[in-house]
Amino acid sequence: MTPRPATEPVTGLVAELVGGLTDIVGAEHVLVDADVRATYEVDWTRRYRGSCAAVVRPGSTAEMAAVLRRCTELDITAVPQGGNTGLVGGGVPRSGAGAPAVVVSTLRLTSLGPVDVGAAQVTLGAGVTLAAWRDHARAAGLDAPIDFAARDSATIGGAIATNAGGSRVVRFGTMRQQVMGLEAVLADGSVIGSLSGLPKETVGIHLPSLLSGSEGTLAIVTAARLRLVPWYRRTITAMIAVADLDDAVTLLGRLRGTVGSLDAVELVLPEALELVAAHVGSTPPVSATGAGAFVLVDCAAHDDPSDELTAVLGDAAEVLDAAVTTEGPAREHLLIFRDRITEAINAAGVPFKLDVAVPVGRLAELLEVAHRSIDRHGGRLVPFGHLAEGNVHLNVLDPGDPTAIADEVLGAVAAMGGTISAEHGVGIAKTPWLHLVRTPAELATMSAVKHALDPTGTLNPGVLQPAT
Repeated sequence: MTPRPATEPVTGLVAELVGGLTDIVGAEHVLVDADVRATYEVDWTRRYRGSCAAVVRPGSTAEMAAVLRRCTELDITAVPQGGNTGLVGGGVPRSGAGAPAVVVSTLRLTSLGPVDVGAAQVTLGAGVTLAAWRDHARAAGLDAPIDFAARDSATIGGAIATNAGGSRVVRFGTMRQQVMGLEAVLADGSVIGSLSGLPKETVGIHLPSLLSGSEGTLAIVTAARLRLVPWYRRTITAMIAVADLDDAVTLLGRLRGTVGSLDAVELVLPEALELVAAHVGSTPPVSATGAGAFVLVDCAAHDDPSDELTAVLGDAAEVLDAAVTTEGPAREHLLIFRDRITEAINAAGVPFKLDVAVPVGRLAELLEVAHRSIDRHGGRLVPFGHLAEGNVHLNVLDPGDPTAIADEVLGAVAAMGGTISAEHGVGIAKTPWLHLVRTPAELATMSAVKHALDPTGTLNPGVLQPAT
């Protein structure tokens, strides 16, 4: 590849790029108008934004290969983007990056393969949403094992890229555990991977494991062979008020030990509950009097799991109040206080997000650290998360000094044996703190893998690669 001369007008390069991309995907799928590009250039939180020369929307793996080959030839960086529901700036162009960038959207990769009931697998395009994955599986009597609030917009490719989790991790694991095979394109246009989905494929490096969580820095996933799970049609949901986080952890232990139908164990802190209640204009389903935390439990089974859950709750001294419901409007009302937290936060302002996880026994300590830091530096904390995984989303509205808050909170998280990113990815938001949870040797290994698969640095520069 010949580097672009420093004196070459950027406009000339962009014109050459747009012409080449148009030849590959057609003019209607190369977006250059500033107003049209704008929605691709800012993330869902509105905190991270940049500018791109164009948005290109390949419709097949072959088109994706040609697009990336062209970007590499012209020394144009490519930023992969799915449903643009990311929260750490990893799917939008870098602000002030200098050289022009292209956003490579996967939203046209929406193929739905037939459900293989015997294998409990299905092949889907990277642009298929989580909701479409679920609905397609259920039409065949099975279900998708991954679910979270952005299900109607978040895509398969994005979920693989960030190793997303959501509410059902306690039962089925994160996205990495669901990928039985994938097809992806390297920066030079090479197509790698397999969609056979063989459970006992043991030859060499497992590419689904390598690319899951790589955030589009090694290759762009175009299709995936995904695991399906039984569709449990009998459900029961409970919101439980407890005195504090320690009681929440004690209740978690009871649930894990006795409730075989456990499908989700979520954590809602009072600040989040109050914000959602105000946002939707509705009263919470449980009393907040004396409560320091709220645990939201989903159980699902082929037979009614109600007795199994209510027996535990009836004997648990930690329970201050509980609302228990099965299907219908009552359950939908209860789930509002989980599914619409992020929406309520964004309606209140532009949040600074720290998605972290610690051993569950140290959750109370984590929240104390976060509150102290925000008291010092300014802001309003709205925390919620996934109790079973010790994963808390620390959302800070109007942060006075985001860097100082991140330094203190992420440093404490690492000292507790936790992780600085539990499901949203690292993006550009957390690259300065990678050294807290990865040794120099591990960071060097990550860089070596990046250089081996993307030697020109075409794919998603700045993500997962702290500046040296």
